[in-house]
Amino acid sequence: MLNVLIREDAVSLIKEKTARLIPETERVNIREAGGRIISEKIVSPENVPSFDRTTVDGYAVNAADTFGAGDSIPAQLEIAGEILMGESADFILKRGQCAKISTGGMLPRGADAAVMVEHTDSDGGLCLVYKSVAPRENITRTGDDIAEGETVLEKGTVISPAHIGVLAALGITEVNVFKKPVIAVISTGDEIVADNPGPGQIRDVNTFLLSAASEALGCDVIEYGAVSDKRQEIENAVKDCVNKADAVIISGGSSAGARDMTVDIIDSLGEAYFHGIAMKPGKPTIFGMVKGKPVFGLPGHPLAAYFVFRLIVGEYIRSILNVPPEKPAGSGILAENIPSNHGREEFLCVRLNEKNEIVPLHTKSGIISVLSKAQGFIRIPRNAEGLNKGTIMEIYGL
Repeated sequence: MLNVLIREDAVSLIKEKTARLIPETERVNIREAGGRIISEKIVSPENVPSFDRTTVDGYAVNAADTFGAGDSIPAQLEIAGEILMGESADFILKRGQCAKISTGGMLPRGADAAVMVEHTDSDGGLCLVYKSVAPRENITRTGDDIAEGETVLEKGTVISPAHIGVLAALGITEVNVFKKPVIAVISTGDEIVADNPGPGQIRDVNTFLLSAASEALGCDVIEYGAVSDKRQEIENAVKDCVNKADAVIISGGSSAGARDMTVDIIDSLGEAYFHGIAMKPGKPTIFGMVKGKPVFGLPGHPLAAYFVFRLIVGEYIRSILNVPPEKPAGSGILAENIPSNHGREEFLCVRLNEKNEIVPLHTKSGIISVLSKAQGFIRIPRNAEGLNKGTIMEIYGL
């Protein structure tokens, strides 16, 4: 008999039991930091840019000197000098003066704007300005991009190429990140083989699927491989993986029936906290702790195993790494009615049609190809008796 929890309660229980399992940290060079998770808030040590600079080719000016300038009556300004790229502007611009400058060049003191070269003409030592500019027009002030003391990356941020660019701009070449949690993946089933399946056998999909999903969330993986449905083999695999990994995923052997041993094995080696979640797919999900390590029992069908990983195991990984909760990738309206009266929270793969409407991809838990065809998934509340065409739904990325 399954002890069924709603998904929110299951996730809360897992977080409660694993709250102290925070990974250690390490310092890495930003060249190796892509995809890693920051373990502390990063505050800017300086202003970016560190000086006032122009965003156009033209002339640095005091904006007030251009007020009223037009095609018929240009403003006439004395050219006080030229500021080359990479050079310091070591003079003060007086009223009635301007300085030739290139994009990115340092603004001299006394200047508060820049005129585009297209709106000027030069005649000897004079610059004729045919269009007025406002203060701060065509320039970037010190700290406009990033201000000293500003928080640039929060703890739990997954470092992207864009983040690395920000760190490089600040002169930060090393960051503290969480060490990668090690996840062990075990597939069970007499019918599971590594390759070349015979009659009645199937290839081991879940080892590869769940390993890739774990790595995508910033984990290292131990692929234990497939074991038969013999109790001693599964028990030995769990003992071995608990000693080597931070968490263990067992796929298969979690369905209610005579051959169900996973929950008994977890309970005999540690403590099983629940067996069953009111969700579809993924009802016969198991969670327990063995030697202080979380052990998850996932359904053997790949689609069900993947959704349980995304919605249950993934929440555990995000929690210990301080990664913020996942947000919907977008929203849309349903292109058709969807029946649903299972009494379970349902997760359904979807795609968008040519009208940008949500089209459900109805399938069975043993089908894996739907994951590559889908553009995301939607959540149907467990008490809903179906959804009507035209209903606005949030879409989550796969």
